[in-house]
Amino acid sequence: MEEAPRPRWSIAAIIVGALLVLIGLPIAAGGAYLMTLGGSLYYLIAGALMTWSGVLLIRGRMSGGWIYLALVVATILWAWWEVGANPWAQVPRVIAPVVLAIPVILILPTLTRSAGRWRLALGGVVVALVLTGINFWVAIAGQPNPVLAALPAPGTAGMLDPSGQQTGADWPVYGGTASARRYSPLVQITPANVSKLRQVWLTHTGDLPKSEMILKTYGAENTPLKVGDSLYICTPKNILLALDAATGMEKWRYDPKVPDSAIPYTAACRGVVYYAVPNAPADQACATRIIEGTLDARLVAVDARNGRPCADFGTNGQIDAKQGMGKVPDGFVSINSPPTLVRGVLVTGHQVLDGQDRWAPSGVIQGFDAVTGKLRWAWDMMHPSWNGAPPAGQEWARGTPNMWTLASGDEQLGLVYLPMGNAAADYYSSLRRPEENFYATSLVALDVTTGKPKWRFQAVRNDVWDYDFGAQATLVDYKGAPALVLPSKQGDIYILDRRTGQPLTPVGEMKVPGGGVEPQQRAATQRVSLWHTLRKPDLTERDMWGMSPIDQLICRIQFRRASYKGFFTPPEADRRSIEYPGYNGGTDWGGVAVDPQRGVIVANYNDMPNYVRLVPRAEADKKGWAPRDQARGQIGGNEGAGDPQAHTPYAIDVNAGWRNKFWPFDGPKSEGTGMLCKQPPYGGIRAIDMATGKTIWDRPLGEARTNGPFGIPSHLPITIGTPNNGGSVVTAGGLIFVAAATDNLIRAIDLKTGKTLWKAVLPAGGQATPITYEANGKQYLVIYAGGHHFMETPVGDEVVAYALP
Repeated sequence: MEEAPRPRWSIAAIIVGALLVLIGLPIAAGGAYLMTLGGSLYYLIAGALMTWSGVLLIRGRMSGGWIYLALVVATILWAWWEVGANPWAQVPRVIAPVVLAIPVILILPTLTRSAGRWRLALGGVVVALVLTGINFWVAIAGQPNPVLAALPAPGTAGMLDPSGQQTGADWPVYGGTASARRYSPLVQITPANVSKLRQVWLTHTGDLPKSEMILKTYGAENTPLKVGDSLYICTPKNILLALDAATGMEKWRYDPKVPDSAIPYTAACRGVVYYAVPNAPADQACATRIIEGTLDARLVAVDARNGRPCADFGTNGQIDAKQGMGKVPDGFVSINSPPTLVRGVLVTGHQVLDGQDRWAPSGVIQGFDAVTGKLRWAWDMMHPSWNGAPPAGQEWARGTPNMWTLASGDEQLGLVYLPMGNAAADYYSSLRRPEENFYATSLVALDVTTGKPKWRFQAVRNDVWDYDFGAQATLVDYKGAPALVLPSKQGDIYILDRRTGQPLTPVGEMKVPGGGVEPQQRAATQRVSLWHTLRKPDLTERDMWGMSPIDQLICRIQFRRASYKGFFTPPEADRRSIEYPGYNGGTDWGGVAVDPQRGVIVANYNDMPNYVRLVPRAEADKKGWAPRDQARGQIGGNEGAGDPQAHTPYAIDVNAGWRNKFWPFDGPKSEGTGMLCKQPPYGGIRAIDMATGKTIWDRPLGEARTNGPFGIPSHLPITIGTPNNGGSVVTAGGLIFVAAATDNLIRAIDLKTGKTLWKAVLPAGGQATPITYEANGKQYLVIYAGGHHFMETPVGDEVVAYALP
């Protein structure tokens, strides 16, 4: 039987062909531009073939469909050649072309009268979907085994805790004990029964933002303390609460009345201090007290039993830590982290609002008497001879590096270990003084009796990447020596002798790129850990990502246009530069957990770049970027996204995480898909054998359920590895409890394999470190689910407890 003449046109084919042309032309044009930048030829070829196939379909030619289907097959082969068995990397390369192939296949029968044409078309769709499924099944099956080594047996390390404190029934200090190991000896909840964990109570703190503007600043970050039968919590606006540890019922609350104007980038209170006054009668007022730092830089002390201010502490139970700092605009100085208590001295740093002014308030470190609140000493690196308050008429040196995060302390050695930040104006270094360069981005050990430095370990020379130490050091024993584990934002992990600061594990020097706007300021080499790093290899164009070939193409163009010379690429003014890892890379304020019996470090980490540009002063002024205390300044926003860096030649514009703005050039940008330009995973969790420095296992952390293009949740329970902030807890029962990721889940992970054994949906984001303790013979898991503006998770005010039934 002869085939009937083919129709000269088909409305369906015209529509599909026009769609291919509309997509193919920009891909071809972008591909041509990418080729001129030295990038992949695929996009030019694919865009041209897609356009050609579309034109042929519009003209009623079946060859247009066959050309497009051949392009899809070639694209799948190209994806395997470029990224191999990496399912997430294949998504933007394969999914969109296959989805477009379905209407192409379905319109082909309209261009012929062949018998059985519709059966062939429907069969072709099924075959395309099946082959795509097989493709991704093979890619997933080709993933490497995350378990690389055996877990050391309990008792292998057997470290004693030098703090003299212990967890188990209680969780008396932010990091569990002053050693900051985030470890519990409890064994009631195990890998065998953790699947039975259930929520047993939920309490609302009542601290929620009152306006849309303030909503954009909230991020609780709180880790509760548990002492006796009480939990002690501070909220984002520093309201103190005591809850019954078994029921969550509120016992008391105290509100220090922090104004909204005091909020820096983030309204957060990471934790409080519990202090029992030595030799005080049990019935004496404030014999046990709760002490917190506030967003307006006060230290507040209340009675642990009833929440009433301690009359013997400062003035009416509070002191102003800003005394001696001179002019301090609202929001410029805040205490987000709990002070560190060593030998009765409360050692506190403070956050100085980043990116505002080279001569922002001082980063002075202060030690206060835990009973009276009296200033015992202060360390101002520019005035090392000053022991107390500044002399009359003078003030602490402005703009010096500060400690915004958590310190740890050694009661036996009388040392406090300060993870130091950078001098004010993170991304410009020419105005820094020698003392600032000496102590910035260092761990500094101070004598808690005198406030004088004993040693310092510097990780970055003349830092212009905002690589300040964010994580608390963890006290351990290492091969018989008193040591500490020091993780960094760059992903490097060091083990130092905590008596001297000398490295106990190998440390090396790597040659790093020069250039940028201050080439004379850049060091030729930088320090790196040769023992262990969480850092991944340098980025390549192949690492660029998106939800489709178009936004992946735009990210490739951005990659090629930017300055990127690898790790420590300095920022530039005439174009963007890529900083990888970014300032939210490696380990941040959540720190690491250490199992002292097995000698295992558990580190959750981020793996994201920043897309950075120094903005000349005249351009920044035209954009209206001004310090917070000026009329054009504003509260909120992401750190570095249009920060003025006043009194330097440049402002700074940081695209944190390098989100795809859907426009390859500087200038007006739409928000685009909002997805990150680097392919997943963006965060992970790893177990490390401390005896060898070898990885035991390493897995992505976080599901895709709340993430998706244009801010639309995908609801996919697929582990992708999301950004994360907050730490983990490890137990003798062989479990890791962690939330942190942007999927609003809390999970229990098997310490042996890294496999998730249990998870629960939180009522808000879990950007905080959980705790575990015992009450009335039952082991509880508790987390403050407060959400976080920077991580774009839902803000809440819930404290949630889980236990076995």
